Amino acid sequence: MSEALAGERRYFLTYSGVKLPFKLSSPLEPSQVENRNTYFVGYYDGEGRLTGFHKMVYGEVELTHRYTYDETGTLRRAEVSDIDEEVTLLEFDQDGRTIGG
Repeated sequence: MSEALAGERRYFLTYSGVKLPFKLSSPLEPSQVENRNTYFVGYYDGEGRLTGFHKMVYGEVELTHRYTYDETGTLRRAEVSDIDEEVTLLEFDQDGRTIGG
């Protein structure tokens, strides 16, 4: 689960929102995460969209999100992996509603 995600790497203290994709907030400099127990490593594409993140806890990946967007920038798929490496796949329609289940 600690596999690297593609894109520009940025560090954050927390996130906001309940809808996907999460919004990572409170940016941190790389040097600020060295002694921090919990933080988020976000990855952004060339359009500035969050393509995924790792939640880091005591140096280990506790949670991973991977996001896929369509050509208009609408979130179409989310893959969520927890600490036990259980994966949940979510797909979304063009209005952002979950498809199925």
